[in-house]
Amino acid sequence: MKAQIIVWDLDNTLYRETPEFHELMDTITAEAAVEDLKLPLDLSTAKSIVTESYKTYRDGGEIFVREFGVSPKEIFDAYHKRKEEHLAPIVPYEGLLERLQALSCPQYIFSTSSHDACEAILKHIGLFEFFAGRFYSVEEFDCYKKNESAEVYLKFCDKIGVRPQDCLFIDDSYSNLEFAKKAGMQTVRLCHGKPNDKATEYIDYAADNINECLDLLKSLCA
Repeated sequence: MKAQIIVWDLDNTLYRETPEFHELMDTITAEAAVEDLKLPLDLSTAKSIVTESYKTYRDGGEIFVREFGVSPKEIFDAYHKRKEEHLAPIVPYEGLLERLQALSCPQYIFSTSSHDACEAILKHIGLFEFFAGRFYSVEEFDCYKKNESAEVYLKFCDKIGVRPQDCLFIDDSYSNLEFAKKAGMQTVRLCHGKPNDKATEYIDYAADNINECLDLLKSLCA
């Protein structure tokens, strides 16, 4: 089935999160918990909690919510405020803008980064003008994750005025793709060299890297 709308994840999809950058994001999550939210933890302990939380829940802040009484909004806001200030390590994909412009389908972004962080990242990687007015954060739908329910994907589709089945959603995270698929979207997993062997029933297509993904999208666009 040909796609009529392309919907991109942002983080680790339209730019590559290196292990060093991921480590930096874990550190600032811990700093947000201790320094901004004043949890009674030292930074080393908070960092270990972030690591465990990501392994268990695919979300570095979830244990702070479940075990320390922090609201999802509090940790989301504190983390993303810091994230906006730590984008220097991100290296844009070479030639990405031109290849996105060559695709015939309308394109959107649906991200778990805050709206302000999305804007900062898009400016950093040179895609802000291309996606201006067409990038959305989960927070705009009173939500802070994409891997808990299909509802937020349905709200996104309603917002942009399209049917889920007309959308092709690209994400690196199989746990996000699961709920996009449940909402009715077609799905592409950007694997980044990792085995594509998790939740494969929710993944229609897979691409090993951004160039393979763009080649695939060219063939799938209406």
